[in-house]
Amino acid sequence: MAKNLGHLEESILLMVMILEEAYGVSVAEAYEQHTNNSISIPAVHTVLKRLEGKGMVKSSMGAATPERGGRRKRIFEATPYGYKIIAEIRDNRTRLWSLIPKLE
Repeated sequence: MAKNLGHLEESILLMVMILEEAYGVSVAEAYEQHTNNSISIPAVHTVLKRLEGKGMVKSSMGAATPERGGRRKRIFEATPYGYKIIAEIRDNRTRLWSLIPKLE
């Protein structure tokens, strides 16, 4: 499984981990709220599919809801591998930041 993540992939993975129910729209809304940047729903879906291909998230179909006209939505959750990779990224960044002299 691939271990490299781009910045957007990392951010979307973090949004999936933050949310109780992560699906395209909720991930886009959380991304915009926490980063102050906008993102399209298709871009979120593309990244979620990529993360699923890398084994960092898994998905399942949720229940049909009246507000969606009876359609079901795909719910995403981080896998143990996704949590492992995000922890490695955090640890590596923390170590690198600590090496910068006179940064306060």
